[in-house]
Amino acid sequence: MGMGMLGQQVRTSVENGVIALLREVGDGSLTGMEELRLTVEQPGQLRHGDYATNAPLQLTKRLRLPPMKLAEQLARILQRDPWLGAIMARIETAPPGFVNFYIDWREWACCSFTLPPAPSGKVIIEHTSINPNKSSHVGHLRNSCIGDTLGRLLKRLGYKVEIHNYIDDLGNQLADTVVGLLNLPVKGKHQRFGDYCWDLYAAVNRRYEEEPELAGERSRVLHALEEGGSNLAWLGTLTAERIVREHLEEMAGFQIGYDLLVWESNIVREGFWDAAAQLLATTGLFVQVEEGKLAGCRILKQNEEETPADSEYVADKVLVRSNGILTYTAKDIAYHLWKFGLLGRDFRYKPWGGGLWTTAEEGEAALPFGSGDMVINVIDQRQEYPQAVVKQALAALGFRQQADRLRHVAYGVVSLSPASAAELGVDTSAGKASYAMSGRQGIGIRSLTLLSRMEEIICSKSANKEGISSQALAAAAIRYYLLRYNLQTEVVFDLEQATEVTGNTGIYLMYAYARSCNVLGKAKEASGPVAATVPESFPLLAEEEHALLRHLSGWQETLAAAGAELAPHLIANYAYELAALFNQFYAHCPILKAGEETLLRFRLWLTDRFRETLGDALQVLGLPAPESM
Repeated sequence: MGMGMLGQQVRTSVENGVIALLREVGDGSLTGMEELRLTVEQPGQLRHGDYATNAPLQLTKRLRLPPMKLAEQLARILQRDPWLGAIMARIETAPPGFVNFYIDWREWACCSFTLPPAPSGKVIIEHTSINPNKSSHVGHLRNSCIGDTLGRLLKRLGYKVEIHNYIDDLGNQLADTVVGLLNLPVKGKHQRFGDYCWDLYAAVNRRYEEEPELAGERSRVLHALEEGGSNLAWLGTLTAERIVREHLEEMAGFQIGYDLLVWESNIVREGFWDAAAQLLATTGLFVQVEEGKLAGCRILKQNEEETPADSEYVADKVLVRSNGILTYTAKDIAYHLWKFGLLGRDFRYKPWGGGLWTTAEEGEAALPFGSGDMVINVIDQRQEYPQAVVKQALAALGFRQQADRLRHVAYGVVSLSPASAAELGVDTSAGKASYAMSGRQGIGIRSLTLLSRMEEIICSKSANKEGISSQALAAAAIRYYLLRYNLQTEVVFDLEQATEVTGNTGIYLMYAYARSCNVLGKAKEASGPVAATVPESFPLLAEEEHALLRHLSGWQETLAAAGAELAPHLIANYAYELAALFNQFYAHCPILKAGEETLLRFRLWLTDRFRETLGDALQVLGLPAPESM
């Protein structure tokens, strides 16, 4: 039997049943259906069914009948539904007015459930986009893990996905590092250039405070970077390229990759901004300020007719400063017009290596990059306003559909716990709950420093040196730690907590997967490969078996919800609960020593179904699926 997702099928049947009930005992009117707060969900306790609906309670006022009477009538209608009749073992009522559904789990196991078809077209996801002026830190890593997982998730759902990493090689941060390279030698041992620049960037910002005249060098470097072709511009290019290579190496250790590097300098030098400015000039909202503190600047005025009265952002946005330097938002508008295929211009491209491409001044033209149907930007929640300005610019140009399809995946920043901050030498006498990282002050935990520390902890706790490497385990543990939080949550990063290997951790998930592989491997050694076919009969389920089956049945719903909400933590939460339920099943229900053949076959099949589903979740999360640990 082929069909859509289980939960959606149940909800559709309940909604059809409610319509039939209204026609049977009401006036037949379907008006106000959307106002009914009908729920169809999995109850917290197994004895209340695999699904339950509160529809009778919501209908009692409208139909002026007791909820239990309505529940009995709705249950009778639902029992006549052919699909429910096939997949449900029974449908019952319960006080004060619920209808509970109990699944025939063997029938469920024989069904072929499918995800909704993905829309045609391309999704462009931009993530990482670290300033190329120093090594990455754990805050950058959260961005990359979220973006990479979203890419994996949407691919799993059937979308065509293109991943961009935007390189701001014309920005203040790179300019500051170049100023430091020219004026401020830093002593000390550094294994990588990015680590040297980490200390250099902090040092030059301290020097700005001591020597304000040195800050004037930044403007000179910025102009040189934007114009290109000079000694200064080449120094900036070489610095940025070297650090980007280090960033890509860092991210590859966490199974994070990209399709295209987009360099900001190419946006400017290929005339993207000039083309965007010409388009914006036609709107009447892109104007030059003649007086006041913004005199000489070119701004994007807020469209008062389209700006809500209670909007937090009402200030006009500067796109070109009075000295002629473009703001980041100006270049971002041009970039997004290209992303949607609206600019009438394209980059040239050349291979970067390993299947990755980069924009380049000289290279191949007409490669199939850009022209997305949806654009997703993974940028922390502090960038909400600039992202809103890009949407406003698209809408002002008449590209309202594209503006609606520009999604900002905002996330809470990563800060340091008091203990971790103190370990890095931060003054914690203020007694705050968390302390912000600051590149300008050199305060933060570098990605590779964290990876090295986690690897040391794993090595110290593991006697087994075979199988998956300790570095791969360490990277997976860090990645899961950064993914398990709700996106809006500020991650207060604590080194001790982040390096735990028990509890709700990536290592716990991988151990559960390896345990299932071990059980199936031993079964294969004893009597040959485990059959993937559904056993002819299911035994009377133990509570642990029932709970595991029910959670397995929700995998597709979880995938679809995570994709619709762009919420990777939903996958992490599902996978952790799945692993915990399997471990409970493993502890309470003997598998290889089940005894009776029917029970043995069922439990091996259930173990294999778990292995397959958790493996799918691990793939989406970007974690290894090791057969041994």
